[in-house]
Amino acid sequence: MKRGRRARGCQPIELSKRQETILRIVKDEGPITGEQIAEKLNLTRATLRPDLAILTMSGFLDARPRVGYFYSGKTGNQLLGEHLRKLSVKEYKSVPVVCQEETSVYDAICTMFLEDVGTLFVVREGGILTGVVSRKDLLKSSMGTRDLSSIPVGVIMTRMPNIVSCELDESLLEAASKLIRNQVDALPVVKDAESGDGVEVVGRITKTTITKAFVELGGGEAV
Repeated sequence: MKRGRRARGCQPIELSKRQETILRIVKDEGPITGEQIAEKLNLTRATLRPDLAILTMSGFLDARPRVGYFYSGKTGNQLLGEHLRKLSVKEYKSVPVVCQEETSVYDAICTMFLEDVGTLFVVREGGILTGVVSRKDLLKSSMGTRDLSSIPVGVIMTRMPNIVSCELDESLLEAASKLIRNQVDALPVVKDAESGDGVEVVGRITKTTITKAFVELGGGEAV
């Protein structure tokens, strides 16, 4: 049976038959010491030490001094949920793609195409967030016969404070919930500006970010 990873970059844990047997013994008879488990399996305590370490670190077992091992009572889904809540925005954020309010809609479309992104964050001096422009915003503005080179992004963008964002210490799960709840494709990752005036854009989280995280959790290659 396969289990989720304990940390980013590790392969998913696959329990051996012996580990599954240990888990069953502890579940039925715990709390139980390592020596008692070894005796039941006709093995030495030293032989079992790596297996017990894996089961404890992955969350299937808990251990207390002078008491022994006991079953944590958590299902695979619960352990996966706990792991997901530990993944942080700080670990997974990518480089933000930005423009200024004076940037023309035409140049913004070119930037979006060249950078292969669906959202641009509009900033002023110091990287202070002032707005967000989505692919849909640019598509709407391109309809008709207007000269896109003469329309500044500031005219069509969503302005602060009507922008959904996330912070470095938030969990990736919280960021994913914001993406779904607000029906947006990307969130700016922000921190308070040193000047005290607004927030500075320091990264981005997108639906692609979330997908890559889940591919990694499943043991696949995220390219």
